Amino acid sequence: MFPEGLTFSFADAVNRGVDWLVTRYGDVFRTISDTLLQAIVWLEGLLRGTPWWALLLIVAALAAHATRRVLPTLLITGLLFLVGALGLWDKLMQTLALVLVATAIAVIIGIPLGILCARSARLRLVLMPLLDIMQTMPSFVYLIPVLMLFGLGKVPAIFATVIYAAPPLIRLTDLGIRQVDREVMEAVNAFGANRWQQLFGVQLPLALPSIMAGINQTTMMALSMVVIASMIGARGLGEEVLVGIQTLDVGKGLQAGLAIVILAVVIDRITQAYGRQRHEVER
Repeated sequence: MFPEGLTFSFADAVNRGVDWLVTRYGDVFRTISDTLLQAIVWLEGLLRGTPWWALLLIVAALAAHATRRVLPTLLITGLLFLVGALGLWDKLMQTLALVLVATAIAVIIGIPLGILCARSARLRLVLMPLLDIMQTMPSFVYLIPVLMLFGLGKVPAIFATVIYAAPPLIRLTDLGIRQVDREVMEAVNAFGANRWQQLFGVQLPLALPSIMAGINQTTMMALSMVVIASMIGARGLGEEVLVGIQTLDVGKGLQAGLAIVILAVVIDRITQAYGRQRHEVER
């Protein structure tokens, strides 16, 4: 047995810090929560209110533009049609709204942080261990403070998803910018381009395939949080899986799980195709 005299705990300090945040900035968190909730409810209403055939046409158009091939486009559209045929269309739209909002927030946070990491070795030294913690710590652990700050529902599910899904985008943005050829940057400097011109005119366009790969990975990781998010009040396909687990309804859980896989495949194929397309143009 480990000696009790050598043990310590920081749990009380963490609890006091969270309590202080709730007491001091409760109104700020409530405002953030209300704003995000309005955004996701609006997007969810838009998706659910759009005719199913119109959404299929939009997805087919995106797939055709990304892949430029008929067979993948038909396959992607057919897979989404299958989800509707299984009676899970509304649940699919709820999940898609959650994933889109979480991915958008992750992109807004992740790309600027990746750019800053690429420009500052000190920031990278501090941030990379934090990203390791965010990815390896069980998601249930950071659900606890998120629940205390935002309560139950869609908003804490979004924040928990962002915490888990943002690190790949930060890493790949940082990597893509740092891998831009030095000779290219020297030539740009020789023409007198300032830092903003270098960033938006050269570095970001050349790093775009890596950034697109990061967005792809972030979206996939956001989808992997769907079932866990359903445990704290998020609706959608994850809720169907959870109900299947609770009632030992294997068929119900398998159908919802298949729908999640289909959504992941659709998003993965489209985002990967856009990334490859950009890479081929640059080559």
